[in-house]
Order: sequence, then structure tokens, then C-alpha cells
Amino acid sequence: MTPDHPTGGTGAMIVVVGPSGAGKDSVIDYAMARLKARSAEVELVRRVITRAQDAGGEDHEAISPEDFRARAEQGAFAVHWEAHGLHYGIPVACHAKLEEGRTLVANGSRAVLDSFRDAFPRVAVVNIVASPEVIAARLIARARESEAEIRRRLARQVPDIDGDPHLTTIDNSGPLEEAGERFAAFVLSLAKAEAS
Repeated sequence: MTPDHPTGGTGAMIVVVGPSGAGKDSVIDYAMARLKARSAEVELVRRVITRAQDAGGEDHEAISPEDFRARAEQGAFAVHWEAHGLHYGIPVACHAKLEEGRTLVANGSRAVLDSFRDAFPRVAVVNIVASPEVIAARLIARARESEAEIRRRLARQVPDIDGDPHLTTIDNSGPLEEAGERFAAFVLSLAKAEAS
């Protein structure tokens, strides 16, 4: 369930999805560093997450589950969802930034792409993928979960988005620079298109 949203605006929301271990955070961080000089046009959405601030991964606003529920009930999130025992929220303030013509990049979830499309007028989806062997190795290396939890995560069934006409897939099985440059180029091309 998402709140009402503006129908106008020239900006676009880029939703980055993909399985855990595919390297979404790394690809996003690489691209945003490359696009730092264009920060007036491109911005990374700082998510609200019920995860400790020092838990690793992306820079986020840490919040308790109780406060998250209260904010959700007050309409503070344009999109919110639960995954792997955590709650994630995209601040409703994103609407105003899109109205200003900015291009926003958000780490999302395949399960709530329809909610993103309901919440925002212009959505592009980037699917970060990697080989099963690479994903398994990365999940083990980051040591956030037990072996049993990793097996469950790898076996989890996820929505198939391959038929999405607005989908761009980037393989991050190899060097981060390759996937990061591809994503940076995609974001830049979309930002330029929005500005023209």
C-alpha cells in the first residue's frame, strides 16, 4: 500500500534489484562515486531500515520496528516492505525530488516492483545478477548469516522479472569495475534524457 503521489514531474526513479550476494550495494556505490560531480542531477535514496547503523552494507537510517510501523501508518514512506526479518522504507520525500527533475537511485526488491510503479510516475529497473557460485561465495564471505540461512536464501523463489520491458540486466560476476561502469553509464544516460 502506497500513499497518493504526484502525477507530473520529470525525474525518474531507478530501482536496483537482484539476489542477495549479487553485489547491488557495491555496484551502486561504485556508480555513485563516479557520478559525484553530477550530484545536482542524480541522488541515492537513503533508505529507512530496521537494522543497526553499524551492521554493514549501505548508509541507511536505522530505526526500531515499532517506530517503523508508526511511520508507515503516518504515510512517511512512498514504498515499504519486509524481507529477511527486516523492514525497508523509501521516504515519501522522494516525490518532491522527482518533481524537481532529479534522477533517484534506490536499492529495492523484486517483490515490490509493482508498489514502486504505483508510487512513482517514472520507474526504470536495473537487475544486478551474478553466477550462483559467485553469489554463494559472497554470502559466505560477508558472514552475516549461518550456513542454513544462506542455503534458504539461495533456494528462495523470487518473482521472474525477465519479461519487464523497462528492465536492464547487469552481470556482476566479474570485476566490479565492469558492472559499476555499466550502471554509471545507464544512470547518466537516463539523467541526460530527463534533462533534455
